[in-house]
Amino acid sequence: MSPALRIRPRLATALALLPLLALTACGSGSDGSGGTAPAGARAAAAPTDDPVADVREVPSVAALLPAEVREAGTLRVGSSIGFPPGAYYPNGSDKAPAGQDIDLADAVAKVLGVKLQRQDASFETILPALGSGKYDVGTGNFGVTAERLKTIDFVTYINDGQGFAVRKGDTALKAPVTDLTQLCGLTVGTGAGTTFETTLTAQKGVCAKAGKKPYDVKVYSENGATLTALQQGRIDVIMSTINGLRYQAAQPASRTAFLGEYHRLDVGFAFKKGSPLTKAFRAAVDELIEDGTYARILKKWGTSASAIETSRINPPEHT
Repeated sequence: MSPALRIRPRLATALALLPLLALTACGSGSDGSGGTAPAGARAAAAPTDDPVADVREVPSVAALLPAEVREAGTLRVGSSIGFPPGAYYPNGSDKAPAGQDIDLADAVAKVLGVKLQRQDASFETILPALGSGKYDVGTGNFGVTAERLKTIDFVTYINDGQGFAVRKGDTALKAPVTDLTQLCGLTVGTGAGTTFETTLTAQKGVCAKAGKKPYDVKVYSENGATLTALQQGRIDVIMSTINGLRYQAAQPASRTAFLGEYHRLDVGFAFKKGSPLTKAFRAAVDELIEDGTYARILKKWGTSASAIETSRINPPEHT
C-alpha cells in the first residue's frame, strides 16, 4: 500500500497551478482533507499541537540499537511525502513536512536517541532502495503483504488498508466495494507500485469469469494526476488508502465520496530483510503506545480508528 495519494516536491510548483489537491489539515478537531481546489489554492496550516515535543530518549529501548548506530546517532529515512494525513507539505516543499508518519517517525527517533536524515523519495523506489542500502528505514504507509515480506521486514505502527472513492454524485458505484466484480466495465485509477495496483492486476480476470466487461486500470505516479483524472471523468473510481480517501472526502472542496473499506492491512516502518533495527523500532513504538504519545499523534491526524494495541515485527498479511 501507499499513501498512494502523493506529490513529489520537484513537481509541487507546477501542480499548484492545476485544480488538484488543496492539502488541508484537521486543526479544529474535525477531519480535514486534501481536496480539489481552484488554481492557486494554498495548503492550510497543519494542526498546531505537538505531541512529539515532550518525548525523551528511553535508554533501555535505545540500547537495542546496534552499537554502530548508537555511535553514529543518525538513521537515513526514505520518506514518501505528499498527502495528509500520512505525510505532506503544508507550507511548500521547501519547508518541513507534516503528518502522522512524520510525527510517528520523529517520536520513535527521540525514544531511540537518534536523529533522522529524511530523504524525500517516490513511493515505488523506497523498498528497492532499502535492499541496496541507500536507506536504513522507509516510511510511506507501506502495507504488510505476503509478497513484500519475502524481501522486506516491517515494524507495524497502524492498521490502514484499501478503499475506494468516486466523484461526489457519481452513480457508477452506489455502494461500498466488497467484490471487485462491482468494478466491471469501469476505469480505476491508482498509484504506481502500490498494493492497489497489485490487487487490481492480480484480480483482473474476475469480470470475465462473471461474464462481464473487464475493468480498466490506469496507473499514476502522482496523486495530482490521479485526482485530476477522476474530476475530469477519465477514470470512474480511485483505489487508495482508507485513511487518505476518508481524509480527502471530509473536505467539501474535494468533491469526492469515500465508498468505504475493501481490505485492511497492517502498515509499518520498512527495512531490508534481516535488519538489526526492527527490535528497537518495535520497542520504541510500544513505548509510545504505553506513554500515550501514540494516541495523541493519531488523534491529532484524525486516525484514531486505525490504532493498534501493540507493534509487531512481520505479522502475516490480513486475509
